[in-house]
Amino acid sequence: MGIAENIAEIRARMADAAARAGRDVSEITLLGASKMNDASACREAIAGGIDALGENRVQEMTRKMAEHAYDGRPLHFIGHLQKNKARQVVGKVELIHSIDSPELLSEVSRAAEKAGVVQNVLLEVNIGMEESKSGFEYGAVEAALDEAETLSGVRVCGLMAIPPISSESGANTPYFEKMRDLFVDISPRLLHNSNKIYLSMGMSDDFEDAIAAGSTLVRVGTAIFGRRNYNI
Repeated sequence: MGIAENIAEIRARMADAAARAGRDVSEITLLGASKMNDASACREAIAGGIDALGENRVQEMTRKMAEHAYDGRPLHFIGHLQKNKARQVVGKVELIHSIDSPELLSEVSRAAEKAGVVQNVLLEVNIGMEESKSGFEYGAVEAALDEAETLSGVRVCGLMAIPPISSESGANTPYFEKMRDLFVDISPRLLHNSNKIYLSMGMSDDFEDAIAAGSTLVRVGTAIFGRRNYNI
């Protein structure tokens, strides 16, 4: 199947998962994780009705922007962001998903102030407490929100998490549910600053479980674009 057909299939599965959870699928954003897919694949996804596209690498994002890969849909940055590259992303994307430290939060705010914008961001939570992953500890999110409220260049619009990798169906549900509980707890603080808030969790292998637990944005790459081309 092509990209448009894959998107249609994912949307059908999203609708089924939402219906089983008693949710309205229209409240869930489908983001195409377009890492290592070329500009034509991005344009095909846009033509196929994707809600947004997300990139992991600054250099790739910059090149594809010059090729007008994202015209017509919002662009998000979903990968690890180094502080020294923040200025290359700030103001270029609608949402940064991967704010994983107080230092990065401050650097993004500084870059946004210099650019004369307020950058929408998500706080990344290391929900599995994995040493190999970055992100705020679960119990540190409130303090991160306190810090964000002192910064004029950022607007925290929600949370993002990537649970531990598992091949077992349903294995990530406890992590997703823990993230949902935290999201519900902090939502009043988020809505004070933004009328659009996100709980970004769920990828190709587990987005249905994430939807069942309350995700409002799923990041789907392989199931839309196929296996990545590491030559891109």
